[in-house]
Amino acid sequence: MQKTELSRDDIMDMEAYAAVRKERRTAMTETKKHRRLHCGPHATFYFESFETMWHQVHEMLFIERGGEAQIDDELRAYNPLIPNGDELVATLMFEIDDPDQRARFLDGLGGVEETVFFDVDGEMIRAVPEDDVDRTTADGKASSVQFLHFPFTAAQIVKFRDADNRVLLGIEHAKYAHAVILPDDARQALAGDFAA
Repeated sequence: MQKTELSRDDIMDMEAYAAVRKERRTAMTETKKHRRLHCGPHATFYFESFETMWHQVHEMLFIERGGEAQIDDELRAYNPLIPNGDELVATLMFEIDDPDQRARFLDGLGGVEETVFFDVDGEMIRAVPEDDVDRTTADGKASSVQFLHFPFTAAQIVKFRDADNRVLLGIEHAKYAHAVILPDDARQALAGDFAA
């Protein structure tokens, strides 16, 4: 069964991590390849897991060198993004390199986090935004990074895993409406996030 929480016991000593960092980064690149989905021209979903968050925490500790004092902050920040066994969790990023173009795009995209969904064989699973901070400003501007949970029922998990059922991931905001069909490799990778 997939682990659903990082603890201090999961954290490597940074010298030991440094010795395996190159191999770990290479392996994570391969893992993430099957957990990344583009939806339209600017949106990319990065589906998180225990492994991706383990990697993220270790990279933060390695790069920032905050030592023991940093560990609890990183665990607090990244544990909520590990799927709990009956959900999928994604970081949604609107990726536009040009800062002026990005600002124009995000202006008026407020509430986009409320319009994201999976369609599993005709059944909708709506995203629930991470509630740590509000990622839409009062004037309707969206953050370029959104953290989303997709809660599934046991029956929906069975449907998701059935290769005969079409699985769609989409955004239905008035300013940005796009959808993508999950390819088999992505579906298989994400199905491993479910406990049942």
